Amino acid sequence: MNLHAAGIDVGAAHHFVAVPEGCDPDGRDVREFGAFTTDLQALAAWLTTCGVETVAMESTGVYWIPLFELLSQRGCDVKLVDPRQLKHVPGRKTDVLDCQWLQQLHTFGLLAAAFRPDDAICVLRGYLRQRAMLVRYAADHIQHMQKALEQMNVKLPEVVTDITGVTGMAIIRAIGNGERDAQRLATLRDARCHHDQATIARALEGTWREEHLFALRQAVDLFDVYQGKIAECDHSIEACLQGFADQRAGDALPPEPRPSKRPRNTPAFDVRTHLHRLTGVDLTRIDGIDGHGALKIVAEIGLDMTRWATDKHFASWLALSPGNKISGGKLLSSRTKASANRVAAVLRMAASTLHHSRSALGAFFRRLKARLGAPKAITATARKLACLIYNMLKFGTEYVDQGQHYYEQRYQQRVLSNLSRRAQELGYRLVKTPESSPVEA
Repeated sequence: MNLHAAGIDVGAAHHFVAVPEGCDPDGRDVREFGAFTTDLQALAAWLTTCGVETVAMESTGVYWIPLFELLSQRGCDVKLVDPRQLKHVPGRKTDVLDCQWLQQLHTFGLLAAAFRPDDAICVLRGYLRQRAMLVRYAADHIQHMQKALEQMNVKLPEVVTDITGVTGMAIIRAIGNGERDAQRLATLRDARCHHDQATIARALEGTWREEHLFALRQAVDLFDVYQGKIAECDHSIEACLQGFADQRAGDALPPEPRPSKRPRNTPAFDVRTHLHRLTGVDLTRIDGIDGHGALKIVAEIGLDMTRWATDKHFASWLALSPGNKISGGKLLSSRTKASANRVAAVLRMAASTLHHSRSALGAFFRRLKARLGAPKAITATARKLACLIYNMLKFGTEYVDQGQHYYEQRYQQRVLSNLSRRAQELGYRLVKTPESSPVEA
């Protein structure tokens, strides 16, 4: 029971607030406030006058963020509620009835608060989400460059794996600066390029129409702008990571388990070292999890794993656990529920990269993929990755890969144990056949 609870219906221009009956000195249990900062301050002052200790509000767009932050700074316990819990409002749906229904449900403790990490993690999460948005915008302009090249019949994407690589950008910038000779453009080829200079020169013979060249130059300029903004984001993210407390307890960072070149679109600084200092464990030891992916996960879930009672609760929150839609004692569906959780997306992407891994996780993924198909195998492997990350962050344990052979041996023992038990139930006994001797030639 929350006897001193209030409900707020959040909007873009107005907020409707309901408090318990008799709390307002003027007898007005529902009031309307504007969305300006002075209005929000007046709303918070009115809640303090009414003796409100906890508030429930809908997570409507981004309109709730200023009010949520203001009330939290005032010491009020604010619960952000999923709108799906409130869609069945009794009677006609109005803003007044919405806030009153929120207040009533919150009074009786019938609303579950949405997850929101600590404020310091929210800052890191904001930087990373901004960076991801800039990467998406930069990718749009890569497509614009490809479109302009195709319109000029310049087949650069066919002879270069990535047009934003060393060879591709050198040729594109030279075209933008006025170079039209295909032989001279082909000399800009990097030595690591698979195609030879003659093939690249043939691909660079095009029709140099001015409108397409104009579109290409603008796409290159916008791509460079976004690359600069991404670099600024990297500086802000690194500065934010340096502000967290050191959780290593004197433990040194072990060598990188899978040394490789830095993938594209990853931060330019040493993410792995900062994460080890921040969490006290090395999440990149888990197969499929790189530094950038681990940073995204930590920025979304934070460091306090006590928000979830067990790793099963954590996997269910990520919508990676099987469903249990049951009616009349019959299981109707076990599909995982639809979710746009960013952590689940990172884990699914990590799971899909384990197909050729010679680790225990790779063997687990391949076995499930052969039996259930790729989508279910990816979901099951992502759930296993989530449980590993949960236990590492909560208990500070390091992950040790047992290897593919160990996993396959354990799986074989488990299958034999199940077959032996089933045979005994039917009155039979399993007997191992002697190995056949090799046939002489």
